Amino acid sequence: MDKNGLSAFLLGLGVGVGIGMLFAPKSGQETRELLRSKANEGGDYLKQRSTEMKQSASEWVEKGKEALNRQKDTIAEAVQAGRQAYRDAVSQPSPESLAR
Repeated sequence: MDKNGLSAFLLGLGVGVGIGMLFAPKSGQETRELLRSKANEGGDYLKQRSTEMKQSASEWVEKGKEALNRQKDTIAEAVQAGRQAYRDAVSQPSPESLAR
């Protein structure tokens, strides 16, 4: 949406709100209270959703750390097995040296 489209939308929104308040079946005080109530509900909803998203993100981070630690352990075991295999290969006499 370009600037002209956005400004036309905002102008239409403002006119719509103004006309809606003129023809509203409730008094101004009741309408303001209703708007305040709905705004508070929206704020509460956003707080709840943000808390849920933070918890979800924390869970994903924790799962990632666990997976990383498992991979790190697996790699460490593989390196240790490779070192042991090297030591075993170096310490065993070769068939050529036995033939002499």
